[in-house]
This record gives sequence, C-alpha cells and structure tokens, in this order.
Amino acid sequence: MANLSSSRQKAVLRKYARKLKFLMMFVSIGIIVWTLPKQAKFRYEIQKGRIWTQKDLISPYNFAILKTPQELDNDRKVILSTITPIYQLNVNIGDQQLDAFKNDLEIRWHNAGINDKFKDDYINTGYNLLKHIYDVGILKLDPKYQQNSQNYIITVLDKNVGTDKNTADLFTRDKALEYFNQVLSTRKDIDKSFLLDLVLNRMQSNLIYDDLLTSRLQKEALENLSLTRGMVQKEDILVTTGSVVNDEVYQKLISYKKAFEDSSRVNGDRRLVMLGQVILVAVAIALLMVFLYLFRRDIYDDNRLVSLILLVITAMLATLSLAIKLQTPNLYYIPYCIVPIIIRILFDTRLALNIHLLVVLIAGFFVPNSFEFAYFEITAGMVSIYSIKNLIRREQFLISALIITFSYFMAFIGISFIREGSFLSINWMDFLPFVVSVLLTLLAYPLIYIFEKIFAITSDITLIELTNTNAPLLRELAFTAPGTFQHSLQVANLAENAIYSIGGNALLVRAGALYHDIGKLENPLFFIENQSSGFNPHDKLPYEESAQIIIRHVSKGVEMAESANLPEVVIDFIRTHHGDTRVDYFYQSYLKNFPEKMINEKVFRYPGPIPFTKEGGVLMLADSVEAASRSLKEPDEKSISELVDRIVKYKLDQEQLKDSDITLKDIETIKTIFKRMLMSIYHVRINY
Repeated sequence: MANLSSSRQKAVLRKYARKLKFLMMFVSIGIIVWTLPKQAKFRYEIQKGRIWTQKDLISPYNFAILKTPQELDNDRKVILSTITPIYQLNVNIGDQQLDAFKNDLEIRWHNAGINDKFKDDYINTGYNLLKHIYDVGILKLDPKYQQNSQNYIITVLDKNVGTDKNTADLFTRDKALEYFNQVLSTRKDIDKSFLLDLVLNRMQSNLIYDDLLTSRLQKEALENLSLTRGMVQKEDILVTTGSVVNDEVYQKLISYKKAFEDSSRVNGDRRLVMLGQVILVAVAIALLMVFLYLFRRDIYDDNRLVSLILLVITAMLATLSLAIKLQTPNLYYIPYCIVPIIIRILFDTRLALNIHLLVVLIAGFFVPNSFEFAYFEITAGMVSIYSIKNLIRREQFLISALIITFSYFMAFIGISFIREGSFLSINWMDFLPFVVSVLLTLLAYPLIYIFEKIFAITSDITLIELTNTNAPLLRELAFTAPGTFQHSLQVANLAENAIYSIGGNALLVRAGALYHDIGKLENPLFFIENQSSGFNPHDKLPYEESAQIIIRHVSKGVEMAESANLPEVVIDFIRTHHGDTRVDYFYQSYLKNFPEKMINEKVFRYPGPIPFTKEGGVLMLADSVEAASRSLKEPDEKSISELVDRIVKYKLDQEQLKDSDITLKDIETIKTIFKRMLMSIYHVRINY
C-alpha cells in the first residue's frame, strides 16, 4: 500500500509539473506579445546602394516624400537664422545709474577737497557721456550668436514694440570704455582717470537678453517646419526590378514605409496583428520545448530550469520591445549576446546556440533591415559561445568581449562596403552602438551569479572558485589530512585529463575530485595515506568497525559539504565515488579469520548510489586507480598497465559504470591516459 501511495504521489506531481510547464510557456508568450509593437510589418527590406531584386514597386496611394535628415538639419539652420535674439530695454537702469553717478561725484569731490568751480564741468561731462551710452543702448553679447560674425541683428523690445538693431551700432562694455577714452582724451582740463573711474562704476547693461522669449519663438518656428518635400501619386512607380536604390529612390521608399506604418496604425486590425505575433512567438517557444524534450530531457523535466530559460528569453525580447517603443536611436545598443553567454555558462553550447537563434528570429520581425540584424547578431552570438567553450579563467570574459567586438567590426566593414561601395564614406560613429552593446554584455557576469542563487544552478564560474585550493574546506584538508589532499590532487589531474579526451565538463570533475574525500577529515589517521608514523589504528579494531569507519567518510563528506553550501552536483561526486562496492580488504580479512561465522555483506558495502554521469564514472576510476597505484612496490610500465586494466575490469564486473554513459571506446581512452600519467608520476621510462 505504501508503494502504491508513493506511485500516486509521483503521478500527481508529474501531472501538475506538466501543467505548470505549459502555464509558464503561455505566460512567456503572453508577456512577449504584449510588449511587442502592435502594427503591421513592412514587407520590404530597404538598403541604399543595393539592386532592387523584387518586382516593380508601385505606390498604392498618395503620400508625401520625407526630407532627409541633412535637409531637415539645413532647414532648421535657415529657420533659426531668421529668428533674431530678443533683448528687453530697461530704461530705469539708465535713470538710476545717472542719478547715482551725480551722488558719487559729489561725495568724491567733497572728500578730495577740490575747488567747486570745476565740479559742474565734471558732472556735465560725465553725465552726458553716460546718457549717450544708455540712449544708444549697452548690452552683453551672447557667445552662441557670435559664431559666424561679431556683429549681428537683434530685436530690442521697448514697451512691447520691437526694433531691429545691429550690434555694431550698440555699446558693449569694451566699446563704451573705448568711447570714453576717445572723448576724454580731447579734454585737457579734466582729470581723465578721476572721471573715468566714476563713469565706469555706473555703467550697466540696459539691454537684457530674453532667453525665454527667444527660445519660444525658435520653438514655434521649428514646429512649423515642413518635414516633407513633394508628393508621390497613386500608381507612380517607386522602383523597378534591377534598378539601383539611389538616394532619391531610397528616400521615396523610406517615405512609403512611414506612410504604410501610419496607415496600418490607424486602419490596420490590431487583433490580427496580435494573432500573427502570437503564432510566431508560440512556434519559436514550442520549437525550444521540442529541442529540450528530444535532446535535453533533464532540463525539460525540471521546471525550475525551464522557468530560468523562459525568463531570459522573455526579458531580452521585452527589452527590445521597450527600446522600439522608446524610439532608441539605435537598436544595436542592446546586448543581444548576453543571452547565449548566460545559457552557455549555465547549461551548454547546443542549447545556447538554439536559444540565440530563436531570439534573433523573433526579434528580426520587429527591427529595421532584419537580414543585416540577423547576420550581425547570429555571427556575434556564435562567436560569444565559441569564445567561452571552456571557461577556466575569469579573464576569458574580457577576451570574449574583445573577440565579439572584432566579429562585429568585420561584419560592420563587410556590410558597409556592400552598402556604400566606398571606404571613405563609412560613418565610423555607426560602430559605436556595437561597442556599447559588448560592454553591456559584461553584465552577464553578475546576472549569472544572481541566477545561480535564485535557481540553485552551478556554473563554471562557481566551479572555478571551488577548485581554488585556498577554499576553506580544501585548506583544512591540506592541513589536517595532507595525504588525502595530495591523493585528491592526483585524482583531479587524472580525471580532468580523461574527461578532456572523451568529452565532458572538466571543471566539474576537477571540483568533484578535490572534494570527494573531505569526509576523511573526521578520522584522518584511519586512512593509510595519512599514516606516517607506522601506527595503524585499525589493528586494534574489529573488521566490521574498521569497515564502517572507512565507509562513513562518504556520509560524513556529504554532511560537511552540505554545511559548507557546496553545490549539489559536487556533492554527488562524494556520494558516488565508491558506488555500492565492498571494502574488500576488511571483507576478505573477515572471511579469512572467521570462516565459520555468518557475514552480513551490507556491513562492508558502501551505500551508493553508483555514478550516474560520465564525470562521476571517470572520477570513480581515477580514485581507485590512483589509490591502488600507491601500493606498487616497484612501479614500472608492465605493473602500472596491469593495475589499471585490473581496476577498470573490476568496476565493470561490479556494474558500477552501467549508468555513467561511458562507452567501451571511452574506457580504452581512459585507460590509456591513466597509464601514461601514472608512468609520468612514477618516472617510469617508456620502452619505444
């Protein structure tokens, strides 16, 4: 009954897991479609300088021809040149400063004790000079209007009445000073420095630049700027088959595209557009699920991993949709390569490439020049995947970024040559968005860390950190059980080289090898590699107890690894590195010494499970071979070869590798590598 109940529970879990998977798919499709722009897609690709290979294009309706950006820029400059800067005349400033000048002179005259018969002459001269300056007008020139000429026309507002004046006819502070010097130099009866000091102190601009009013007039003029030039009539031929898309034709086609999009936005059926988007996105997501079901069933059966993949895809396409809605100047600013990098590091190369192709295919429907876009992003995505095929060092991210930038550059050069037909006409600033995109791609590093924590996934980056021998557990192992630590290092080298040759995750197997024996930290002296004094504590223990101490290093290792928050994929190596084999030394010793007694074989057998991955199987073989090689009294080519063959045959006979996905060809490769490395370790001369 208990087994029946357990089976029912598993069936219910599978049933709801399947429903949850479909729910996640529908939610992902819904979010992507909801964010996409709801307008009909213009069917033609427009590229300047290319030959029009499609049928003759005839205008289905009247539409205006848009001006080019250069034409619009020239028109704006012309319009802005017609708007003169506005200055407000403040007459009160002149009156106030003239009165203040008289008071200043009275005070200075009194303090200096000069004869009063000259005072009126000084007052009249200074007053007249200042009054003339204020009557003409004094202003401070705005630098932005002095680019083309020192003198330009301004509009002076006096009680809302505008008068155009040339700045050449008005005073600035420098011109006023020059005028004062010129007039006072002719007056020998006046102390020029005395009067000039007083006059300059009372010189202030009475023409004030009105930036707000000037800007408003400029804005109103620009708002009335016509964005079009001429019309295309219905039934007019826009471009014929075989003709070159020159500047004039290109502008007509761009204008036609704009008219089409405006028309579809007003007259198009948004429900049909949305239905088309649902179909396209649903097909892409369905293809992804089929791929996972056929080739990565382990991911397909894990809704946690499926949700992560759908989240990455949805986030990227939603970001693209947002950029389109916000009319981002260039859609190549978006770091599309971040998706294949994240998927590659968290999963594998095939899945990363498959997902990247689907994302680019969907995005291609909503970006301009979709073929160019697809070429840029598919090639860059492939390069990003290939450049981090084996992530061993952190700096590979930077190296990958440089390689991606170079691939973008080569694609940019090639497409520019096709489009422009000239090296000199290439606008190198157009490459800037690709550089920004690559820099943003480096955000993959923190995102991978976040995804690892949220979805409990172990990436190659984490494995790199774990294989650092300064990690706390490994440092403790090296100090407390140095023999075990050295054994683990040798096992790591053997297993890593074998996995490189037969295919597998070398970083994962190295991490597993370094941690597989950490359970020996509990009783290090009970393991022969840590016994240096000749004393063996097993000599005083029953065989059953000795066997249990040896076996317990597996469960203790799992416990210590879980306490240290090691990833589950690493802990699996601790569980499986002995499989469910026997501790044969103590088992055979018990049989030899107590032949008459009944024996419980389970007491001498590891609890398992047997390895269920290629990496786990290789580690089991490397562990057994390395440990057995230490017992060779005179290691030579023959003894090492026989040892490796015997150990591997024993594991095969015990069916320890049946779940490891290791072929007989892999077995032969593994044995060859183990033999060669052990001969190198023990300095055995190979007979040629």
